[in-house]
Amino acid sequence: MTTGEPDLSPARLCRARFAIAAVFCAHGAVTGSFATRIPWIQEHAQIGAGTLGLALAFPALGAALAMPLAGRVNHRFGARAALRGLLSLWTLSLLLPALAPNLVTLCCALFAYGAASGTADVAMNALGVETENRLGRSVMSSLHGMWSVGALLGSAAGTVAAHAGTDARLHHLVASLVLTAAGLAAVRGVLDLRSEPEEEAPPRFARPPKAAVLIGAVGFCAVFAEGASLDWSAVFLRDVLGTEAGTAAASTTAFALTMAVARLAGDRVVDRFGAVRTVRAGGVLAALGGLLVVTVRHPAAAMAGFGMIGLGIAVVVPLAFAAAGRSGPAPAQAIAGVATITYTSGLIAPSAIGAVADATSLVVSFGLVTLLACALVPGASMLRPRSPEGAGDAINRDEPAAIRP
Repeated sequence: MTTGEPDLSPARLCRARFAIAAVFCAHGAVTGSFATRIPWIQEHAQIGAGTLGLALAFPALGAALAMPLAGRVNHRFGARAALRGLLSLWTLSLLLPALAPNLVTLCCALFAYGAASGTADVAMNALGVETENRLGRSVMSSLHGMWSVGALLGSAAGTVAAHAGTDARLHHLVASLVLTAAGLAAVRGVLDLRSEPEEEAPPRFARPPKAAVLIGAVGFCAVFAEGASLDWSAVFLRDVLGTEAGTAAASTTAFALTMAVARLAGDRVVDRFGAVRTVRAGGVLAALGGLLVVTVRHPAAAMAGFGMIGLGIAVVVPLAFAAAGRSGPAPAQAIAGVATITYTSGLIAPSAIGAVADATSLVVSFGLVTLLACALVPGASMLRPRSPEGAGDAINRDEPAAIRP
């Protein structure tokens, strides 16, 4: 892609990095705002737990179907304009689920919500990769760390609103307006990248390239471990180890914080050791954490194990997106393929863990998580950069690189 800006000085690139980080934060805040009001939305739609589970599958379905369109939107309007429109659709879509009065309308609202999330996700990750290429050093981990920060901020505000008994329609109206304004302000600072005039427009829907599928498989393992730990760690501590509810719930919060901190610090590790070595070491750490969870019957050991899983997998998905964006001539298409695979993993992980637990036990379920963490060690080679023209040294090889300010 070409840039429509004459100034690509280090200072301008630094501003662009902070701008795209703010975009990631706004995107995450929408997710956090929604998650905390799911009980209110369930009560408003008058549905049970089983039908709620059905409805909550629709965001992933909408995202998976819509994400391939993001590349065409990027090509047609340019990266900045596409992100401006897609991010605004995402922040405003927060309003939809709370307005749904029944199951059918809730499923439709969540489908649209997921479609907006997925297309904005692809657009911002594609621009994040382009920004990283021009900076010549890793930034994708910290960008995803900012997404986690946004999710924590959104969930904190949602928790306050829920405790105050605020109607979710009012809460989400205010949140969507604030986040839309913040998102539009942030997008003004991102790079204005456009496709070459002679570049052929990508197809509306296309099968992701083989390289993206292999990279996505690595992301699948990490997201499966993340989804399983987030949704089931508290249940594991309560049901398997007999921990009180408060301590069990705290394990989930601690896991999310661990992921956020590790991602914010991950870029320096990647610049120092390279993507492949970082993911291999992370896979070993996550596998050891999984072994600790399934073999040592003590709450403190289990919480430490979940923390090790979080630390080990934290940077895998950001690096998978970065590798996809440099795997061929159509970065948005490759990123969409990886995002579809990881979204699918996040969708099936909680139910798969539950199904295995019903058939055997939660200990066996987390044995599966441990095996997937082990798969990151050989799979890390799929994230080796492909050396596109114009990319910086720190991201073009899996060798230690000097940390640049």
